[in-house]
Amino acid sequence: MTDPLAPPTLEAAHEHCRALQDALDRLRRHHLDRIAEWGGHLAAVLPVGGRLLAAGNGGSAAQAQHLTAELVGRYQRERPAFSAISLHAETSSVTAIGNDYGFDQVYARQVAAHGRPGDVLVLLSTSGTSANLIAAAVTARQAGLRVWALTGPRPNPLAEAADEALCVDAGSTATVQETHLVAVHLLCESFDAAVAAGTARPGVAGRPTRAAGAAAPVAVRRRMS
Repeated sequence: MTDPLAPPTLEAAHEHCRALQDALDRLRRHHLDRIAEWGGHLAAVLPVGGRLLAAGNGGSAAQAQHLTAELVGRYQRERPAFSAISLHAETSSVTAIGNDYGFDQVYARQVAAHGRPGDVLVLLSTSGTSANLIAAAVTARQAGLRVWALTGPRPNPLAEAADEALCVDAGSTATVQETHLVAVHLLCESFDAAVAAGTARPGVAGRPTRAAGAAAPVAVRRRMS
């Protein structure tokens, strides 16, 4: 039976995997502390009424929506739902704003509408040059939100516009996106661990406390989807 993978195709697959392994090794060596800090910060903000906003373009939009789904739903353990919105998924708002104000403003105007001081905005971009994400970062910081960026290699304008950035040093868009997905999962793990351990700060100024009575988190098997 003929091998369906011709040698050049097989070598390209090996190279793809090697590039991803290298990027993940750099993530493990250089960025885990930052991800853990971000998870702890979210655990201080979301349980007391704060909100996470997220945005990206194309594949990065899917990554942003993956993150918000894990927070509104659950990652690995049962816990309360937390407020998280993917701005690109607001299709009527995106098209109306794009039509009336231009595509560069589709996220900035939503940040101005939904963001409050102390909230967190997560922006994902493989290039770090998307004008609509940079505008959102500028608007968010002016409004008192904390801005985190997940990008490709430094230097890039989005990393400079954010409060903090996790920049993946990889040569292909695919490798950057795949590494971003791992970072998103690690952020969810860190957040859940901080919430479960009760290690977050007790509150954020100006935020109402969440209503009491939520069940304590318990470990559950995550449904495959």
